[in-house]
Amino acid sequence: MITSTDVSVKARGGELTFRLHETGERGPEAVLFLHGSGPGATGLSNWEQTITDLGHRYWCLAPDQIGFGDSTHPLDPPRGMGPFNDLRAEALLALLDALGVEKAHLIGNSMGGQLALLMTLARPDLVGKVLLMGSGGAPDMPVSPGLKHLREFYASPSAENLRGLLNEFVYDLEPMRGTVDRVVAERMEYVNREDVRRSHKASFDPDGPRRFFTPEELAAIPHEVLCVHGRDDRIIPVAASRYFADHLPNANLYVIGQCGHWTQIEHPETFEKLLVGLIDGRI
Repeated sequence: MITSTDVSVKARGGELTFRLHETGERGPEAVLFLHGSGPGATGLSNWEQTITDLGHRYWCLAPDQIGFGDSTHPLDPPRGMGPFNDLRAEALLALLDALGVEKAHLIGNSMGGQLALLMTLARPDLVGKVLLMGSGGAPDMPVSPGLKHLREFYASPSAENLRGLLNEFVYDLEPMRGTVDRVVAERMEYVNREDVRRSHKASFDPDGPRRFFTPEELAAIPHEVLCVHGRDDRIIPVAASRYFADHLPNANLYVIGQCGHWTQIEHPETFEKLLVGLIDGRI
């Protein structure tokens, strides 16, 4: 059963509140699920099935990131994905400390992959294993039409536009149509909120700095990392995960055919087997 609570932390000298969704039994070790940056995204919209399925094995944490869902939306947010993600990563580390987590395995989807890397660089002792799924943060990647659509969503923030965007997240819409329709309905409740709009526009401010990970930074991460990517991802190209797998010294790459940007939703059984295999030391 999923429980949702609010947890306040200190970051950058101020107080921020996470809406935290969790399953499993609390203990010193947790699995932290980090969602991506789509309009109206929340911890549950990315991870509800996964944390429900795995709650009997692990203490699963799926917060709404700062600037998303029902977590804090700063009144004067950092401009640009780079500075805003620095704040998000700092707040996530404070959240783990507040919960008494001694070791966290990080599962990062898209923007969440960037947060996982930032957290690992900042607190390597706190981080166990890392799964990057369609992660952003690789340099010299082309801006795909799907990513451009995501960034410019608020030029026309309608349910029809959101449905069109989410269609680009999946390889084959037909079997996913019901899921896409449900997610559109759930996310539109957030999309129409002024604080959500403010956070989205700050994150994707075209004049704000972005953050890319250099080979030297990645070479300094000794953790076991599994890079998972949909072969047919139209948001972030497979080349991004190849870059991470090439430069992280203890990384492997797994590419899933007939799969777009929503690995955990399009191929949940495969994704969960990979995750469990990584954490339990079987892959």
